[in-house]
Amino acid sequence: MDICAPEKLTQPRDHKAKVCIWGDLTVADVDAICEAGTADDKKRILSNLFGLYHGDSMESANMKDEIILDLYFYTIQFCIDNNFSKEQISAFFSIIKRTHAICVETPFGNVDNTFRYFRDMLLCHAVKRPPFSIELFSADEVKLLTEYTIHTYFRHFKMYKYAFTPQVKLDLRLAYEGVPVPSPPPEEEPEVEPEEKVEVVEQEETKPVTPELELTEAQKELRALIQKQLDEEVNKLRVTVDEQLKVSDEGLQKKLTAAEGNSNRGSSKGGRKKK
Repeated sequence: MDICAPEKLTQPRDHKAKVCIWGDLTVADVDAICEAGTADDKKRILSNLFGLYHGDSMESANMKDEIILDLYFYTIQFCIDNNFSKEQISAFFSIIKRTHAICVETPFGNVDNTFRYFRDMLLCHAVKRPPFSIELFSADEVKLLTEYTIHTYFRHFKMYKYAFTPQVKLDLRLAYEGVPVPSPPPEEEPEVEPEEKVEVVEQEETKPVTPELELTEAQKELRALIQKQLDEEVNKLRVTVDEQLKVSDEGLQKKLTAAEGNSNRGSSKGGRKKK
């Protein structure tokens, strides 16, 4: 699954979760990253593995690659800080990488689809049911990984969407039967001297009014009426879209608040057991 902005605008859709251990990082890759001395050394290894450009200056660096590189680095660093095994590091890295690919596959809102995929991927590595899933993470580790991803990736979901997907603009054009299509606006005339402009105005004022001009005025009135109706419909559409975005944001906020509440209740009962 490629991490890139889509060439075609696709609608949000659900994806099937599957086991992805050693899917993106091999044993040798994990060993090399864990043995790297500094954060910059780890980023350099990751950039070489996935063809990302990592520059020393902001001017020469590709901003999208820098964002992806930070996402990869902090994901692995979190696993190292929590003493995860090599298998767990490889699996969680692939989960984050593929969750991001779902996020940026469409410029439309798909936070629900992305979160469901992330949740299903975690469960796919927490339940022993071969060949469909494996028991790689414990219940406490699943909870820890969920809290980390919500507080880091999903908190900045709109930022990733803005940085990696094209902007969608509505270009609405209507054609009515019996109404001629308006001609494109004429090109700008070259500037002339003030005396020449006065002469042109005087000539236009002396032209007699013909039935053709009267018909043009009627067409203008009809187009003005159509434009007014169209503006009203576009305003209604804009209000509907804004309401849908507001409902989607409120739903995400409720999910995040519920996850934080569960985290606080769980932490009061006891800490996570480490292997």
